[in-house]
Amino acid sequence: MNPLNHVAIIMDGNGRWGLEHFKSRNKGHKEGINTIEKIIRETIKNNIKFLTLFAFSTENWKRPKKEIKFLFRLLEYFLKKKIYIFVKENIKLKVIGKKLFNKKLDKIINSCESKTKNFTRLQINLALNYGSKTEIIDAIKLLNKKKIKITEKKISENLYTKNIPDPDILIRTGNTHRLSNFLLWQLSYTEIFFVKKLWPDFNEKDFKKIVNTFRNSKRNFGKI
Repeated sequence: MNPLNHVAIIMDGNGRWGLEHFKSRNKGHKEGINTIEKIIRETIKNNIKFLTLFAFSTENWKRPKKEIKFLFRLLEYFLKKKIYIFVKENIKLKVIGKKLFNKKLDKIINSCESKTKNFTRLQINLALNYGSKTEIIDAIKLLNKKKIKITEKKISENLYTKNIPDPDILIRTGNTHRLSNFLLWQLSYTEIFFVKKLWPDFNEKDFKKIVNTFRNSKRNFGKI
């Protein structure tokens, strides 16, 4: 049985779900929060130590300003209302990406990270204002600044995800088959599962099925 330490998820389809059901993309984003809570609980049940969620990419700044504003308000609400659960359940929160939001949101994020920094049951990595190509470039710039020889090992040690194991599984909902500039370096040997369901329709059974498929699969890593 394959060990499973880290699951990464591209939570695609919130906007489309909202339009289909309520003619409102924002309704879909709000419903997506409920799915996040379900998957966090299922992650804990399966003793998985790392969960990385692609919440807002560098490309998402191209969306309408009203939608972006709503997404940030939703994130503020989620962090402020759920921080007590993180503390109660011994969950660590870490943001990977560049914290270039409004002062209020940055303060809330920093507070959540500080309050949970020593927790060990589960680490949730929120990819916010994240782009993998920028992450890799930043790592190389940092190595050059430190005058350190560029190697695979040194690049990995200077990514936003340093000290976090590479994902064992990537799940992408929304029936879209691409990586969308997410963890390009870290996904080299990750098992990828593309799911037709939109994110708000994704549930615990779907997650558990993927976990069981992974744990019972044969992984060769280039060997026969």
